[in-house]
Amino acid sequence: MEIRIKRAYEDAARSDGPRILVDRIWPRGVAKEDADLETWLKGLAPSTELRKWFGHDPEKWDEFRQRYLKELKKSDAAEDLEKLQSIVKEHKRITLVFAAKDTEHNNAAALRDFLKNGDL
Repeated sequence: MEIRIKRAYEDAARSDGPRILVDRIWPRGVAKEDADLETWLKGLAPSTELRKWFGHDPEKWDEFRQRYLKELKKSDAAEDLEKLQSIVKEHKRITLVFAAKDTEHNNAAALRDFLKNGDL
């Protein structure tokens, strides 16, 4: 299983597999018909409070990942997490789509790592 991450502002590619938006807010300036998404799983996004606290500060990355994992294990995310896990089981490759400028320190990168490590 390959889990890719890609900014919403990058063009979709056939090699992406199903594209899943994992942000709470729709990416600014991206038309829904141009996004080429399989689904939008808002419940997998970090809470507004956690997102604002983190602010994509690399020094807070490890703490963000721990807090984000705790949020994902709460019942609020359960339905969307089940949807994601069923998509993962059906495909050899998926792409988690996000809007953040920082391509290394964002919720899609953390979610990919959690899925690969079996933490969820």
